[in-house]
Amino acid sequence: MLAPPSHAPPTDRPVSCTVVAVRSYELDSFGHANHSVYLNYLEFSRFEALGAAGFPYPAIRARGWGIYVVRLEIDYLREARLGERLRVLTWAEGYKRTSMVLAQLMVLDDDPAVPVARARVTAVWIGPDGRPMRVPPGVRAALGGDHAADG
Repeated sequence: MLAPPSHAPPTDRPVSCTVVAVRSYELDSFGHANHSVYLNYLEFSRFEALGAAGFPYPAIRARGWGIYVVRLEIDYLREARLGERLRVLTWAEGYKRTSMVLAQLMVLDDDPAVPVARARVTAVWIGPDGRPMRVPPGVRAALGGDHAADG
């Protein structure tokens, strides 16, 4: 089993920051964001990170590429309540030939010392032919963390 990312993002590569707000329709019967909603926050933040690195979703699709999540590990550390703003930090942890591992940390926006969740996501790049392709060199260069992923 892979170790989850630490609470602290790295200082040796780009870290993307996306802020999301917990909305009323995302709450479960216990009054906090349903666990599945965290996955939406994380996915949105990953695409924001790719966009900030020069690879926005429309450009990825225009090239016929896809990015398929094949593994996602998440630790839920605190409930997220209605109206709270959450800061999601995303960074590249490593790469294999056709896959990349992105680490994510979700904290309270007004108190970044309070972790809400952390995740580690393995995604495979898919080419126009529908088969795995090498992670584009420009993606690796823009996101940094260009070393072999564990596992």
